[in-house]
Amino acid sequence: MFAIIQTGGKQYRVQEGDVIRVESLKGEAGDKLDLTPIFVGGDKTVFGDAAGKFTVNAEVVEHGRGEKIYVRKYKSGIQYRRRTGHRQDYTAIKILGIKG
Repeated sequence: MFAIIQTGGKQYRVQEGDVIRVESLKGEAGDKLDLTPIFVGGDKTVFGDAAGKFTVNAEVVEHGRGEKIYVRKYKSGIQYRRRTGHRQDYTAIKILGIKG
């Protein structure tokens, strides 16, 4: 059985035992989360309001920051050059089960 969850404006396909990195969530390591799926698949396919009856149980594993991404800006002819860096915060969560 698998589910599609939405968090941080992105959708993730998960199943029991997966560890995924999502945009930063509140909570300490070891805290439990209940997420509502938008689609559940497996023996039966359920989506829409019927998928709202299911819950995806997850546990916060860690918080961290991703790799640095460099952003470069350049305009030709006027000697304009800029370089900045960005590191996105993330939360790693482990999927404990899909219940419904």
